[in-house]
Amino acid sequence: MAPRPARILALFAVLAVQLAALPVRAQNVPVTDWTDADLATAAALRDRALKGTSAYDHVSSLVTEVGPRLAGSPGDEAAVRWAMNRLGKLGFTGVRTQDVLVPRWVRGTTEVTMLGPAAQTLVAATLGGSIGTGEEGIEAQVVEVGSLEALNAMQAGDIKNKIVFINQRMERTKDGSSYGTTVKNRVLGASAAGNLGAVALVIRSIGTSDERFAHTGRMVYDMSAPRIPAFSLSNPDADALSRQLKTNKQTRLRVKSTAREMPPAWSANVIGEIPGTDRAGEIVLLAAHLDSWDLGQGALDDGAGVAIVVEAARLISRLDRKPSRTIRVVLFANEEFGLSGAREYARLIGDEQAKHVLAMEADTGIGPVIRLETQVAPESLGAVEKMRAVMQPLPVPVEGGINTASGGADIGPLRALGVPVLDPVLDASLYFDVHHTMNDTLAKVDAKMLDQSVAAYAVAAYLAASKQGDFGRLAPVPFDR
Repeated sequence: MAPRPARILALFAVLAVQLAALPVRAQNVPVTDWTDADLATAAALRDRALKGTSAYDHVSSLVTEVGPRLAGSPGDEAAVRWAMNRLGKLGFTGVRTQDVLVPRWVRGTTEVTMLGPAAQTLVAATLGGSIGTGEEGIEAQVVEVGSLEALNAMQAGDIKNKIVFINQRMERTKDGSSYGTTVKNRVLGASAAGNLGAVALVIRSIGTSDERFAHTGRMVYDMSAPRIPAFSLSNPDADALSRQLKTNKQTRLRVKSTAREMPPAWSANVIGEIPGTDRAGEIVLLAAHLDSWDLGQGALDDGAGVAIVVEAARLISRLDRKPSRTIRVVLFANEEFGLSGAREYARLIGDEQAKHVLAMEADTGIGPVIRLETQVAPESLGAVEKMRAVMQPLPVPVEGGINTASGGADIGPLRALGVPVLDPVLDASLYFDVHHTMNDTLAKVDAKMLDQSVAAYAVAAYLAASKQGDFGRLAPVPFDR
């Protein structure tokens, strides 16, 4: 046995070797989500976007070269070609399509006439997916109700062989929250009325404008209910009909539509990437939808969203300091008529869904971004606050938000798989004036507002793709939209 001092020295020698083998961490440097260089790069990216971006040019190109892009239409097909060409020219890598089978519906012509002493033609739109009336049209007495709930409370004898008029106005809010309280009239109203024996449905447009523009949008038939044609009225015309009913309960409408359903058609999601560096296999997804309704140009819905996510990714690709993760832009097919592209993307990614670190979507017009909402692991909320802090020098302050955000319609199927979502909430104060109308045109796009939104999305995407940790994982849930 060695003398005691010699044994102690031997133990110290062994310990020294073991310590030398441990990872080295610099002294007085805390573990953080981002380095100072990451945060400085994000701030510089923000300031670069605020000086002016190409986002307006992207929208202008889309609506000028393509125009309306209803799912399955020639315009939809042209939009896929446009997106492939645009992403390629902008330097995205791995530009490709993902085939998607989409429904095909043709609007045809629409006529709604109020009969009687004050007879007049009303400004109306056939709701998306509605059946037509036949060449003879439909004429019947009108029954006014205040909401879908009020309709469901009625008896069949109250509305049998009549036209139901749901007269519930959407209120103007900054975050568009009143859309959720009224859109069910459009989606579910026809089946509710058909179940009670009504021959047609007319609703007040789900929109906030007092101009004479009718708002279209998707409606859904319950397979167990009789299918009846469905229409929306502009807000001034809904007011006129309601006033007439107050003085004459026997007021009648004549409605006519040549809308028809066609066989399904092929469309495609368009995908392009800005590759990451050391963690290129991990994905931060930026989403928008390529399709639009047929009445307008689809400039705000969702040409603006396409421009925001494409330009945010393009600006990041020009940085000297590249993000670790890959930023993937997906321009989804057929959001308006049932999220066909979103469902197909989620179905096809398979095991790759675990590599999706975060997803965010732009689909409420030009902005600006007013709030940052999330659905991430609770331990990531501190990192989100740091992200929001980098956005604060934006012209419009970005508020904090809830941690129960859906993130948007097209990333709903990804959220259902457990992918965390970030929701930069766009100011919707004016968006629902033109949403789903013939007034959704390039004239409604403000380039500077669009630049602010690009700045916010670029900051969020860059920091998400550079974060040293991830954003956790969400519990999978059924997707039933």
